[in-house]
Order: sequence, then C-alpha cells, then structure tokens
Amino acid sequence: MFTGIIQALGVIQSAADTAAGRRFAVGLAELAGAPIAHGDSVCVSGVCLTVVKCGGGVAQCEVIAETLKCWTLGGMKSGDRVNLELSLRGDSFVGGHFVQGHVDAVGRVAAVRQDAHDWRVTFKVPGETMAYLVPKGSVAVDGVSMTIAEVGGEGAETFTLAVIPTTLAKTTLAHLRVGDRVNVETDILARTVVHYLQHLRGRDGAADAGEGISLAKLQELGMA
Repeated sequence: MFTGIIQALGVIQSAADTAAGRRFAVGLAELAGAPIAHGDSVCVSGVCLTVVKCGGGVAQCEVIAETLKCWTLGGMKSGDRVNLELSLRGDSFVGGHFVQGHVDAVGRVAAVRQDAHDWRVTFKVPGETMAYLVPKGSVAVDGVSMTIAEVGGEGAETFTLAVIPTTLAKTTLAHLRVGDRVNVETDILARTVVHYLQHLRGRDGAADAGEGISLAKLQELGMA
C-alpha cells in the first residue's frame, strides 16, 4: 500500500529480458540510503514491484510478462525517469490517498496546457474506467496522487488534472506530452462502492428480484 506522494525521481538503468519477462535496475536517487531489503515493495511509476536485489543505490525488480503487457513498464528503457515511493509503514503519514500499485488502465495524454498559473493535463482512458472518476475525487497517474479537476462530459472518456508547480518539479508529470501512455489507478473507495452497487443491481443492470437500489436499501446496508 502507498499514498501517491512521490519520494524520488528514479532512472531506469537497465532493462534486460528474462525467461519470465524483464528485469529492471532502477537508480533510487534520493532513496539510495533507504533501508530497502530483498522482498520489499516499491511503487515504480504506479506499479507495485518486489525488490529482488538492492545495493549501491540501485534496486532490481523482476516483472512478469503479464505486467509488461498490461502496464506501461513494457515500453520502458534505460534512461527513462520513473516516480518512486516506498510502501507504507504502520506509522507512516498518509499525505495523498490510499494507492495499491495495482493499475486499472493505461491512459493516453490527450492534451497539455502549459501555463505558469494553471498547468493542466487531460487523459483519455477506456470507457469502463470512467465510472470510478469523479470531479474532486482522487486518482493516481504514474503513481502520483492527484485530485481530478474535470471529468469529460457525456461520451467524453477523459479526465483533467490541474498540476501545481511542486508536483511538476518532483514527478514525471512535467515531461508528459500528447500521446504518452500513463498508468492510471482509480480510487479504491470509489471502485468498491461502484462494484457493490452494480452487484446489487445484477450484471445486466436490472434490479435483482425486483429489488432496486433505494435510499432505504442503502440505509439498511449502513451506506447512507
């Protein structure tokens, strides 16, 4: 579990193919002195990876083919910058929101408005992801905890972030360009509520056994 508050901008030092997928060596930058051990979890640009070796300011992680296929890691190469965050401890300060490092979708940058007073980035995502994105709600983009500024109107499968200068300076978001691919993880609370309500209504969207979702039903379930 993570919070989406990036602790370092790392660099992919090498990416070597293995029998199971690919092995990445990630330069840890400011986290070089952190107590990272074999088996620890590190969030690398939004993806929770397990460290298989660490030393000399470099963490090595093995990524299986399924992960490479589903997330942007498959296209990463030596020299690419990545957002890094260590996993939460019991006494950790939660500055962003709860991030699992389990990416829901790969989005693409649809527009970038570079303005000194209002830097905005718009992302296009698969339609099924839109149900979990709400204005002023939380989302993690390449591991960065962000508040959604705008959600596309009816039929527009996009959302927009307003990015402050500090976030631009400390993450890879400042380097995004139109067409770039990003890892998108929606808010776990939003996903849970939507999934539960959909389950109540049945897979085809119709109420199960004539029992729809009502305020009384939500109150009965302790959700209102």
